Amino acid sequence: MNRRLLLMAGLALLAGCATPPSPVLTTAQAAHPELEAVYSAVAGREALTLEVSSGGCTEKADFVFYVERSGEIATLSFARKRLDTCRSLVAAKKAMSFTWAELGLEPHRPVFLLNPLTAWVGL
Repeated sequence: MNRRLLLMAGLALLAGCATPPSPVLTTAQAAHPELEAVYSAVAGREALTLEVSSGGCTEKADFVFYVERSGEIATLSFARKRLDTCRSLVAAKKAMSFTWAELGLEPHRPVFLLNPLTAWVGL
């Protein structure tokens, strides 16, 4: 495990001790502004499905992923290559699926997703 990841994990544990028992969600800009905030991540049998914000033009090709392996443990992160500059009248989200083969991961192995999780506040 690299030192940066170890430091982030330690800080997360310390932050967990200082937070109230009810879940508190923060904006994506707080921790890692380069990583895309996700509304949900579902690890299915064939693929990992993410829901992200969309102005109406978000496509799977607009995202890049990075996998880091340390022994049998893998960490995964997603970032946008291109911003969605479209403007819709209502807040929207887009679901995108990435197959395990596409990600270079085995479906039955644990994966740690580094992207921040944010609450969906749209309609």
